[in-house]
Amino acid sequence: MRLFFAASALGLLAAAPAPAPSKDQTPTDIVNAAPVAAWRAIPADDLMLIDFEGGGQAIVQLAPDFAPVHVANIRAFARGGYWTGATVYRVQDNYVTQWGTNDDKKGFPAGVVAKPPREYERPVRGLAPVSLPYPDSYAARVGYWHGWPLAWDPRRGMANLTHCYGMVGVGRDLYPDTGAAGELYTVIGQATRQLDRNIALAGRVVEGMTLLSALPRGTEALGMYKEGTVARRIVRVRLASELPTHERPSFEYLDERSPSFAAYVAKRANRKDAFYEVPIGGVDLCNAPVPVRRTPAQAAR
Repeated sequence: MRLFFAASALGLLAAAPAPAPSKDQTPTDIVNAAPVAAWRAIPADDLMLIDFEGGGQAIVQLAPDFAPVHVANIRAFARGGYWTGATVYRVQDNYVTQWGTNDDKKGFPAGVVAKPPREYERPVRGLAPVSLPYPDSYAARVGYWHGWPLAWDPRRGMANLTHCYGMVGVGRDLYPDTGAAGELYTVIGQATRQLDRNIALAGRVVEGMTLLSALPRGTEALGMYKEGTVARRIVRVRLASELPTHERPSFEYLDERSPSFAAYVAKRANRKDAFYEVPIGGVDLCNAPVPVRRTPAQAAR
């Protein structure tokens, strides 16, 4: 059983030339009005499709720029059919949903690195994150890079993905184990930021999150299901790039350097529309998630 336990050029959202949103606009209104040029495509090889027994599919965007060995393992697991017949066996309220084989004795497919390095953070050098202009309790600086929620420490020169809702991480045993990525989890409650820099984050759920979050909670320790019972069974896991082009799902994210994104974050921090009376004057990283959507052509089908 693998469980997890508990100096670059920077942009600044506050200084971005954001269009002045009208008083009654909501963040969703701003995202829906964003021009085509404000969106960036997600590569098909970074999309993993999880099909569940009885119907339904969750789609995960992988993060090879932050956990390259773990992501390579995930791709090898998917191509090797490792998760066929695997299950969702842990659903812990306000914490995580976890899936995999829950079997330490099952052999790995060819190409899997059994003991990956500690891919919990990477050098910030080479990135150009856009900084969120509000304080964060867990990191010196936070913001976004290529659509990902990012934290970094300018003094150490290191950056890491953050445990926001829907992020996907690698289950592991006690330190120094790093997990091979055969067991994965997603955050289904309040952001578990205390796990940042302690576990490899390898992606995020971009579609089908309710199939993982809206499940009966496990009744055993750590949200585990009773022996012989599971929350969901997995029929198959595939990479979008392995499908015929016309069958591939296609997603894009709102570019954090676009005026539309700056306006969206400003509105998240200062709601003043038909529902809100008092603008709060700030927002944390996980409460201003990067908008992701199916490409308009697919959404219209």
